[in-house]
Amino acid sequence: MFEQKHEKLAPVSVFVRRMAASIAMAGILVSIVLLIGIAGYHWIAGFDWTDSFLEASMILGGMGPVNPLTTRAAKLFASGYALFSGLIFIAVMGIVLAPITHRMLHKFHVDEEDLPK
Repeated sequence: MFEQKHEKLAPVSVFVRRMAASIAMAGILVSIVLLIGIAGYHWIAGFDWTDSFLEASMILGGMGPVNPLTTRAAKLFASGYALFSGLIFIAVMGIVLAPITHRMLHKFHVDEEDLPK
């Protein structure tokens, strides 16, 4: 996906496409994880769809729970979903920052005559 160390630095248009693809991939991942949370809060905790969306969004965004959880199953799901959301945050940051980091490191290794004009 990325150019090798001995290749020229990719043009800005290629970098922009890579960033768009990374952001789209991260958005799809976040959407899938949000749907998992919504379904879990709806079917395990017994919240309606709006409250399930609120709970899943707050946990995934790192803000914490809103409504009290009354059952043991709901508490276990919420704990697992919170840990899972933390790992997803790390994955999303890696996906989004990969093209930026690669371009920055690649630029350090490219000779001046290889840079695009």
